[in-house]
Amino acid sequence: MKQHSDAEAYLQDFHRRHAGATSATFSHLPARIGDEEHPSSYHALASRVAANAGTVLDLCCGDGALLCLLAGRCGPPRLIGVDFSHPELAAARTLLPRDVLLVQQRAQQLGIVAGSIDCVTSHMAMMLLDDIESVLAEVARVLRTGGRFAAIVGRNVLLGGLGEVFMNTFRQTAREDGLAPLAMGDARTRSEAGWRELLERDFHHVEYAEVDVLCNQSPEELWHELRLTYDVDRLSDDARTLLRSRFLQGLAPLVQRDGAVHTGWGLALISAVIRHT
Repeated sequence: MKQHSDAEAYLQDFHRRHAGATSATFSHLPARIGDEEHPSSYHALASRVAANAGTVLDLCCGDGALLCLLAGRCGPPRLIGVDFSHPELAAARTLLPRDVLLVQQRAQQLGIVAGSIDCVTSHMAMMLLDDIESVLAEVARVLRTGGRFAAIVGRNVLLGGLGEVFMNTFRQTAREDGLAPLAMGDARTRSEAGWRELLERDFHHVEYAEVDVLCNQSPEELWHELRLTYDVDRLSDDARTLLRSRFLQGLAPLVQRDGAVHTGWGLALISAVIRHT
């Protein structure tokens, strides 16, 4: 593997231009896991961090949205945020207490002492990373005995018929735009079976749960959030304008009487406990 793949170079550039984009999309939308209701997918992930956790490492922490939630707990744990994007870490620094340690590193090679972390978390990043096996080996290395790994990852772009409308219009527009493929992450991170395979060597008590992030928004509000997804961002300006027109036209029959479209983002929550003793 190259030290920096084309996908990683693109992600670096995107988060330089759009620091905080992930939390801007997901921090205000309610999340449902079966019968569980959470204010957001960040809250859903935070619920898997024990109240008495000693040291928590948030991997690919972005602008610190999850760390903010954990820091606000009564008797907060020691918090560490790692990200490869300097602009994201700079944004996080403005939001977080000074005692939260922020470090610019790649997830594949962490400069953290082995066995020093009680819980490793990650929100909407693990399915994008190069060499996921090295990443998970580092997670296993830094966790203490009995430590937990918990992550929110992507599952579907949009739920229901709206997802089909978007994918059909995007594929047509991307083809006409000559958009070159850009492989991000490992295909195994997109399914329950894949995650179980990835985690079986170093972890046990693996749990996988579907998370529906619900949104009732106007067509323009939904487009604004789709505009900040990676594939749409990679289109030329003219192609994005065309995609917007096609998408809004395609979803018109799905707009409700209140002027909103009722859909959501399909995510998943993975949780596992380290095996070593």
